[in-house]
Amino acid sequence: MNERLNFAAFSPTAYGDVLGREQFMDMGLRALWPGMPRLAGPAYTVSCPPGDNLMLHAAIYRAAPGAVIVVQAGDAEYAMAGGNVCAIAQSRGIAGFVVDGVIRDLAEVREAQFAVFARGVMPVPGQKKALGTLNQPIVCGGVRVNPGDMVVADEEGIAVIPAAQQEEVWQAAQQRTEQDAAQSLADWEVNHRAKVEQLLQSLGFTETGLG
Repeated sequence: MNERLNFAAFSPTAYGDVLGREQFMDMGLRALWPGMPRLAGPAYTVSCPPGDNLMLHAAIYRAAPGAVIVVQAGDAEYAMAGGNVCAIAQSRGIAGFVVDGVIRDLAEVREAQFAVFARGVMPVPGQKKALGTLNQPIVCGGVRVNPGDMVVADEEGIAVIPAAQQEEVWQAAQQRTEQDAAQSLADWEVNHRAKVEQLLQSLGFTETGLG
């Protein structure tokens, strides 16, 4: 990870103009409490078998401070973590969780202001009887995530920026954001309308029958 770049400075929306659709997790993964700050950090990846959460519990003692623990859960039937696991992760400096599954003890997690993106909540915990993987490639929310990929998540969605592209993607997002900020809405409307009309014309659109 390039520590000079502040990936949290931009929403996934800014990266959406740069990355392909395949780098954004499906909309079923969402912030589990309102007003959650933007989450950004290098991925520490975990995979768990169905009904088991052992590897996520192991990960909180292995991931580096600032990391986002990204979890490929085996199902959404059993909670992958609860309030105590989230509290320990938070105390160890872990930025947050992105879980393709469910957690529990949401009230505790919300009170602690620990960032968790997941599919929902389930009161029943998983077991701890089976091995999965730590810091290996996984698929989370339909996206392939490698250790060290940058994860940026907020209410707009969850972006996964491949490690090898981080600098160029960040710079492109910065440039696009600065261009948008420098342009008034009135100017944007003029340019947008001209572009829309040009596209309609190129596709053979006519006003016949309208109005």
